[in-house]
Amino acid sequence: MQSTLQDQTEIDKPERPLRILMIAPTSFFADYGCHVRILEEARYLRSVGHEVTICTYRMGRDVDGLDIRRSRGVPWRVDYEVGSSRHKIAMDVLLGLSALRNMHRVRPDIVHGHIHEGALIGLVLSRLYSRPLVCDLQGSLTGEMVDHHFLRRGGPAHRLFRRLEQMIVRSAPRILTSTALNADLLCSDFGCKPERVAYIPDCVNTEVFAPRPRDERWEKLREDMGIPGGRKIVVYLGLLAEYQGTDHLLRAAAALCAHRDDLHFLIAGFPNVEHYRHMADELGVAAHCTFPGKVLYEQAPDLLSLGDVAVSPKMSSTEGAGKLLNYMAMGLPTIAYDVPVSHEYLGELGVYAARGDWQDLASRIEMTLDEPARGELGLRLRERAQAEYDWALSGRRILDVYAEQMG
Repeated sequence: MQSTLQDQTEIDKPERPLRILMIAPTSFFADYGCHVRILEEARYLRSVGHEVTICTYRMGRDVDGLDIRRSRGVPWRVDYEVGSSRHKIAMDVLLGLSALRNMHRVRPDIVHGHIHEGALIGLVLSRLYSRPLVCDLQGSLTGEMVDHHFLRRGGPAHRLFRRLEQMIVRSAPRILTSTALNADLLCSDFGCKPERVAYIPDCVNTEVFAPRPRDERWEKLREDMGIPGGRKIVVYLGLLAEYQGTDHLLRAAAALCAHRDDLHFLIAGFPNVEHYRHMADELGVAAHCTFPGKVLYEQAPDLLSLGDVAVSPKMSSTEGAGKLLNYMAMGLPTIAYDVPVSHEYLGELGVYAARGDWQDLASRIEMTLDEPARGELGLRLRERAQAEYDWALSGRRILDVYAEQMG
């Protein structure tokens, strides 16, 4: 399968490269979520010969081989990285000015606006310069703001941002979306015509994210993480936040460690690392938890290889869940809350806990760890990732949408 896709990539290289201006209203690159989608899309487009310029916030990590152009930062919030914030309004204004300058310099053939703010900036620029636009949405703007407790559902601010979201999606000439659920919501809740919405799923590089041998190098990494021998490891890698279910994961860990001492929870990511270390201590499971903090995307496969099972207790019903694909590609049996996006990726191979029920989450984790056939389940998940979620497949679909928009 992999070699066939690579051969097709060579065939698809264009006679004339496209100049693509991506607008990414985030601190790209930051080793999580939407950043991975932006990164892998750009890498694929470059691999087949196109030129990609990414306009983004001042903060973020540069990536070799990518043309990243950063806006000026706001002087009163120089350390902004993730989450909803009132400061993003000023950041988006500065990003819009940076994108305007780069429209003039790059003269792109097409504009690719990521997330709703990038789509809004792209709408303005595409009309000013008469360039086709593709909007890449990974969830609901207002849904995410409610999940982050930035808005109260049904309040005046929520209604205002809901109208803004509706204006953006109805004005966008073509929308890419990372989940089938969001594609349905765009049509049913926001009145988008189905022909304007293209489902381009998040994917995973299955050559990079692949099972590792449990050799001396693996043992050394486990030792470096401070994980005692003889313990089964539950691994999580992503943002650490309430809406991601981190609190629930720790409560589940406490419930399990109360009656067995052979478990260890490797909980990697950021922000709020110290907060969750303190919570683990209060729950009495600090000795059974390791919090390595932010993990570089390039180092993620090695860290995930330590796990016996993986978990994703994310409770959002509108956002994507790209971490599931990394778990699948690593051959990790995966426990997730029962939300539509989890079913979309894991299908019948997922282990599902009732959404928001940390006690059921604990039960499912224990059941999966003690399942003799869990290795076979992990193998089948990896096969699913290879067959259905390779970036070359999504990359070719993006190029098809570009071609349609360019006429």
